[in-house]
Amino acid sequence: MAEATIRDVARLAQLSVATVSRALNGLDNVSDQARERIADAVKELGYVPHAGARSLSLARNNAIGVVLPDLHGEFFSEIVRGMDREASRRGYLLLLSNLHSGSEQAANALRAMRGRVDGLIVMAPHLGTGELSAALPRGLPSILINTRDGPEHHPAIHLDNAAGARAVVDHLAALGRKRLIHIAGPDKNIDAQERSQAFLAAVSAHGLFGEVIEGDFEMESGSRAIAALLARRAEFDAIFAANDNMAIGAIEALRAAGKSVPDDVAVVGFDDIPLAQHLGVTTVRVRIAELGERALARLLDGITKGEDGGQELHAPELVIRSTTGPRAEG
Repeated sequence: MAEATIRDVARLAQLSVATVSRALNGLDNVSDQARERIADAVKELGYVPHAGARSLSLARNNAIGVVLPDLHGEFFSEIVRGMDREASRRGYLLLLSNLHSGSEQAANALRAMRGRVDGLIVMAPHLGTGELSAALPRGLPSILINTRDGPEHHPAIHLDNAAGARAVVDHLAALGRKRLIHIAGPDKNIDAQERSQAFLAAVSAHGLFGEVIEGDFEMESGSRAIAALLARRAEFDAIFAANDNMAIGAIEALRAAGKSVPDDVAVVGFDDIPLAQHLGVTTVRVRIAELGERALARLLDGITKGEDGGQELHAPELVIRSTTGPRAEG
């Protein structure tokens, strides 16, 4: 079979030879959509450019794309800090973007990275496997963080949410807490789902009362959850929030209502953001910056050394501080 030519690539991509040539030589005046079509055609045909041309897959930008569900808040600033530390050490820059809900928006955000970066770090816990598979640019090295994977089985780092939630319930049970409330994250978020499911399984195993109230990972939803519980005169002696922001909101609302933390109600969060450390919140430590650093290192090892690494589980640990403890005597 004859080798594919640049004309074959242009015909399959339904573009001019000139456009394909500009893309293969790394010139800027080619749209992202055209670059993607050309890269797909190159891959399908097995086209090998002449030595004078540079293929999209071999071009080096010394930049890594980082796509997160949000760019605000201490969690995301910490994870980017870890990535930036490793990127700087290896001579790379970061190109950041945020990824809101909706498959079309996700595809646009990820497609915009094509031709600008050597690889992608994607954290999209709210996307389904179909949405993610459709959105990820083909042929661009990627690693996923706390994100559902499709049949492609991309290299990924997953946080052991179940282990963290079990550790929280075990701790509260050991303190003699009997009626536990979990303020969960958004129902479509995989981290929120895993923490909520593990919480319910753990309270059942301990023979305790457990209830789940949905939040949205924002501090205000922690406050709203407490207000709703107090309004209906619910009986509870412990709160496990799915992240530290909601735990802090819950603590503020409890104290504003005249409840003592931890004497009346113990409170536990998740993530161990710097503010939680400052306020003495018992929480599940994720080592956020380390998580970002590890993801960046694995992606670059995959690009430069061909190392995949497969699926990796990131183990959290419970950090006990002042917001949990036995009730005060008499």
